[in-house]
Amino acid sequence: MSPATPLVPAVVVVHGALGSARQMAPVVEALRALRQFAEVVPVELPGHGETMLATGQPFEMTALADALGEAMARAAITRPLVFGYSMGGYAALVRELRAPGTSGGVVTLGTVLHWTPAIAARAAARLDASLIREKVPAFAATLAERHQGAGGWETVLAHTARLLRRLGDAPPLTDDTLAAIHCPVHLLVGDRDDSVSLRETAHAASRLPHARASLLAHTPHPIEQVDVACIAREVSDLAQRLSSGG
Repeated sequence: MSPATPLVPAVVVVHGALGSARQMAPVVEALRALRQFAEVVPVELPGHGETMLATGQPFEMTALADALGEAMARAAITRPLVFGYSMGGYAALVRELRAPGTSGGVVTLGTVLHWTPAIAARAAARLDASLIREKVPAFAATLAERHQGAGGWETVLAHTARLLRRLGDAPPLTDDTLAAIHCPVHLLVGDRDDSVSLRETAHAASRLPHARASLLAHTPHPIEQVDVACIAREVSDLAQRLSSGG
């Protein structure tokens, strides 16, 4: 097959918690460099980066998942392959659960798929603006620059902490609901990821009807430290398997 022949209509790239579309630019560029896809489209979820929440729009997982579907519809993208980093992978799977057939396939990286109140409380506790400002001022400065157009980084932190607690109390993805997601899914996790383990990821894959889990060597959680060429290869691999009917 010619490199110019698209295997899937498009790839949609979704950022993680506290992230933005601009943060995912290296991933988008690596995928475009393959010249394999008709389009590679980054999506910025409401309340992140330069995208404000609409009046009355809730900052919760099901609403973010629905916003992802709306972004695909506005771009006239049908059944794309979705790459979701961390929370973006969760949103992509929730969207497929709520609207089956939205995605042709989903690839996630570093996505926590098992939430309990205790897990959520620990994650939310790390999103304290005053502690971040004191302990990691460079990260605070990065967040401040990244979220200027979304109401400010402290607002994004507070919204995200509440979202995580809601995930702990009532996660939309469970062993039972994962079983209802029928598109092909590839769950990736780094061997140096301190947010999620291969064991957790493999368990989630075992609940999905058409999924596998893979461990990426020398890979931590932060997307800035991930080899984007490796991500591009994994997305390309799923696209080729979909094209061949595998």
